[in-house]
Amino acid sequence: MRHISSIAGGVALGSAGVIMMGVLSGCETPQEQQQVQNKFLVIEQQANGKYIVVEEMPTEGPSRAIIRERDEYGNISERFMSEAEMKALAEQEYQKVQDGTSETIASGESSAGMGLAGTILAVAAGSLLGNMIGNALMNNKNFSKRSSSVNKSAYSRSAASRSSASKSSTRKSFFGSSSRSSSSGSRSFGS
Repeated sequence: MRHISSIAGGVALGSAGVIMMGVLSGCETPQEQQQVQNKFLVIEQQANGKYIVVEEMPTEGPSRAIIRERDEYGNISERFMSEAEMKALAEQEYQKVQDGTSETIASGESSAGMGLAGTILAVAAGSLLGNMIGNALMNNKNFSKRSSSVNKSAYSRSAASRSSASKSSTRKSFFGSSSRSSSSGSRSFGS
């Protein structure tokens, strides 16, 4: 009986150790997860007055953006936009989404780009307004299509290709055949 209780104590101690190691090394707090999602954006105004994202990078600091705008002579000026300003614009555009008046959920094809608030909402809704709102917006077919058309950054293209490659990949053998088994039965040589 003494032997069984020492084994049980060892198992409990071992389990506690494994749980502690997981907590200390592998688990992220919600705040750390939020920091990973924050974005640094470069948003550029097009000749038609609409905006597109030309650069996007994840950042550990707060979300922020550089806005490149054109004046009436075609000269480009840059201004910095803080997370608070981005969040205010995203909230205003999200209210339009709720009212059904936002261009981010408009159906039909239109020229590339959207207004500044729509562009910010389309690219950074999750990091600015929370994942629940971001996921709810991405479930809207029109919003999803419009948000992908406004983001022209290399980071966005590589993230999209990584996700589509992981969805469509099948395991291949050394000789190029897929790992799916054939249902044609077994064959033997020399029969």
